Amino acid sequence: MRKKLLLLVIVTIALMLSACTQETQNKIGRSIQNWTGTNGVLDIYMGEKLVQRYIKIDKLSTATASDGSGVARHYRYGYGYLDENQNYKVDSGEKKLYFEISNYSTPYIFYDNPGSK
Repeated sequence: MRKKLLLLVIVTIALMLSACTQETQNKIGRSIQNWTGTNGVLDIYMGEKLVQRYIKIDKLSTATASDGSGVARHYRYGYGYLDENQNYKVDSGEKKLYFEISNYSTPYIFYDNPGSK
């Protein structure tokens, strides 16, 4: 009886998720990742040159309007360590900082830290 109930619950959840739009599925995935975190790296470029690297970033958040409307603002923000020597490791003297990047004018790449696997 328990196996049938468990199977029914699993099938129900699978059907509910398959009925969601891709955007809703992405939001669910991001919500799960917010709880589990990530070891992200943010590279900021000026032209073709890497000018700043932030490491140990849990997530990039999209700012929303403060009037409660939920409208997305045109920048992202987060917390991470400024990797001054760009070696993917937190060295002595490198501090955790708050940062903001524009959606329009800041060329950046956000990815998992290749040195953490």
